[in-house]
Amino acid sequence: GFHPESEESSFLLQTAVSVLQSSYLNSTSQDGFRYSQAILVENDVFLSELKAFVQAKEAAGYSQEELEETFAFLLFDNEEEAKEVCQTGLRVNSSSISTLGDPAKGVYISKYADCLHPRPWYHGKSGYIVICKLIKGKVKVVSENYTTSYTCPSPGYDCHVAASRNSITSKTSHCQAFEQSQYYVYEVSDGSTAERPRQICPYIVI
Repeated sequence: GFHPESEESSFLLQTAVSVLQSSYLNSTSQDGFRYSQAILVENDVFLSELKAFVQAKEAAGYSQEELEETFAFLLFDNEEEAKEVCQTGLRVNSSSISTLGDPAKGVYISKYADCLHPRPWYHGKSGYIVICKLIKGKVKVVSENYTTSYTCPSPGYDCHVAASRNSITSKTSHCQAFEQSQYYVYEVSDGSTAERPRQICPYIVI
């Protein structure tokens, strides 16, 4: 017979897959991925910090739209790395990308569930995706910066997105599409940068 756990985990898997599928950049991805197992991340600290972030920004006059919960994605090759992010959170200095902002002052996370790495997936490759809840807050559109004098977090904002993100087409190279569809998320208070922005909360590992 069915155990409630397995029923729960299959529901979780369905939830995760529907989140992923509604966040694809390319319609062809619908048939391209197989997801096998979903693990719910229950980290009360992160959840309460996400809530606290929302409350603080509500008090600061943010709109409901700015505080809407959305999803974003991280890809890891192995389970240890995925689990570590779920335990310690997404921290600054964890990204090799620097086009939207200084990786030492913020974190990068993918908007699309099928565009998680600069190189396309090859057949038979597997990995672990961490689905995170994200509150974008005030979003600033910035132009990509390929120099070593990194773009700093913008005062009064919480997130950068690429100016060219709307022009991603099937012709855009995978690497470009990946860079252009990142959120750069940060939390600055009193001139110092949070090591782990509260507005990202790991939710499900799949």
